[in-house]
Amino acid sequence: MKKYDYVLVGCGLYSGVFAYLARKMGKKCLVVEKRNHMGGNIYCEETEGINVHTYGAHIFHTSNKEIWKFVNELAEFNRYTNSPVANFKGEIYNMPFNMNTFSKMWNVATPAEAKAKIEEQKASVKGEPQNLEEQAISLVGTDIYEKLVKGYTEKQWGRDCKELPAFIIKRLPVRFTYDNNYFNDLYQGIPIGGYNVIIEKLFEGCDIEFETDYLENREYYDSLGEKTVYTGMIDAFYDYQLGKLEYRSLKFDTETLDMDNYQGVAVVNYTDRETPYTRIIEHKHFEFGTQPKTVITREYSVAWEEGMEPYYPVNNEKNQELYQQYASMAEKESNVIFGGRLGEYKYYDMDKVIESAMKVAQEELK
Repeated sequence: MKKYDYVLVGCGLYSGVFAYLARKMGKKCLVVEKRNHMGGNIYCEETEGINVHTYGAHIFHTSNKEIWKFVNELAEFNRYTNSPVANFKGEIYNMPFNMNTFSKMWNVATPAEAKAKIEEQKASVKGEPQNLEEQAISLVGTDIYEKLVKGYTEKQWGRDCKELPAFIIKRLPVRFTYDNNYFNDLYQGIPIGGYNVIIEKLFEGCDIEFETDYLENREYYDSLGEKTVYTGMIDAFYDYQLGKLEYRSLKFDTETLDMDNYQGVAVVNYTDRETPYTRIIEHKHFEFGTQPKTVITREYSVAWEEGMEPYYPVNNEKNQELYQQYASMAEKESNVIFGGRLGEYKYYDMDKVIESAMKVAQEELK
């Protein structure tokens, strides 16, 4: 007789939603987690009364009413609206690209003037864009590309924009209104008290083993449960037998400052190539904090190596082909469910992770 209905590998959002729904159905769950805390990348740590987003900025946004209702049953959300700014060598521009950006860049006042400027500049790209540089110029013109896209993107991906495929930037948000709200979604906000409030409720009633690598003792953990929900790297599950998938990783440098307000906004993107970090996060602004001190995090994009945390899948053709081969192997597993960012080799927004986990859990638990 197995001790658990489900052994969940990883303690992030996908596992949490699955475990929460399974527990509601009376199922027993064991969670096996490499790190020493719950929550995966949405985990927060409190410093000076500020909820610090340990693994980078996480802003919840969705247009799915069912998902919004679900998360609001777990925590109360504030009215935070994501309105980052870009810093290019000390020049400050609003994001996403909108009339405030165009007005500052070109001293224009109307949408017609902004559109004319972009049309004039994008004429330099002839025919179908062949790479990311040409794709970006065809969407926003040369000035915005040079100042606000090129350096940031090259830092993010660790390679020249001419070497990156055009499809990465197919949907640059461009608005001809004076609206600095980054997302188009109907709902957005930050859970009051940080994401740990949600995570603790999702894993309530589960047994959890921290600082434990499932892959090092796979047979033992599989023997404890009827099924395994695996949210780790799919290629690692198969011992990289077809080759390694590529990722980008992140490095965080966090410090507490003896001042009440460092940059006046939660996120500032540094878009020149020379500044080594991609952005600075000032965590108190996510919850409109008035604490006497502040906590900032410089975020660096780095090449992923084994032993590091994989954050972003490198979604080029080569990696997608390799992932599809692993996915075909995964489909043949009768007692393993693969899910989440690493299990599905997909860059997921939080609402999409929840949606995916809900769908799989409802199918599994019906």
